[in-house]
Amino acid sequence: MAMKLLTTVTADDDATISFTSDIDNSYKLFIFKWFDVNPASDGAILGFQGNASGQSGYNETMTTSMFTANQAEGDGDHAMAIVTAGDQGNGTAFQQISREPGGGADESTVGTLWLFNPSDTTYVKHFYGRTHEYFQGNYAMSTYTAGYFNVTAAITNIQFKVSTGNITTGTFAMYGVG
Repeated sequence: MAMKLLTTVTADDDATISFTSDIDNSYKLFIFKWFDVNPASDGAILGFQGNASGQSGYNETMTTSMFTANQAEGDGDHAMAIVTAGDQGNGTAFQQISREPGGGADESTVGTLWLFNPSDTTYVKHFYGRTHEYFQGNYAMSTYTAGYFNVTAAITNIQFKVSTGNITTGTFAMYGVG
């Protein structure tokens, strides 16, 4: 299956990064990638949310699960943990996808979000994501997120934002796979 680049957005101190076109029935899989995303504030959590066709407000109902694995920069600490604060049971909040990257010039997050069959109007819309970041506490951290939009309407928009402040720099890309 071939991946086709549909849209690229470069952050420049933006509150949100939105993909508002091209999420349609042309593809059954959409992949979102972000590179070197740097929040303005330490510990700002990168999240995403969707809009169903004809809706606004980025508040679709989701059920999700999240866990992390990390390693301290000085090799003194490592852990793997379920992140219950990143779980939603029919919630409408922005879903955490990157835990708490640092806001320093050498700190950032990279990742991928897979969204399956968003144009289908019979079933829920499944997704999963994986990110890696330089965590604010001098850790290398990988975060895994999975879940579904609990709606049968088509999801036509996806938005990314951080929990506090803006996205200072970074590149976001959307691909269709078919």
